[in-house]
Amino acid sequence: MPNLSIKNVPKPVVEKLRQNAAANNRSLQDELMALVCRAAKESAPTQVESGWMTIEQLRAESEIAYPEPVTTGPLAVDIIRRERDAKSANS
Repeated sequence: MPNLSIKNVPKPVVEKLRQNAAANNRSLQDELMALVCRAAKESAPTQVESGWMTIEQLRAESEIAYPEPVTTGPLAVDIIRRERDAKSANS
């Protein structure tokens, strides 16, 4: 996992972060991680915690990857009928 480093943080800011961490029963590291994750989530709505995506996000990614609808290949209904008929013939 990559590391981040913030330099020249004013002492009052560090002290406030320590107080917030204590109030949230977290270490300073955990408090900073929570702040960074919240900031990343707010500024990057396509990033979803735990790897799950909403339907809207999937649709947006699909539209980028496939701007034109797929018009070649078999229809799903034809594939399902062919599978069903094959099972019926083997019974």
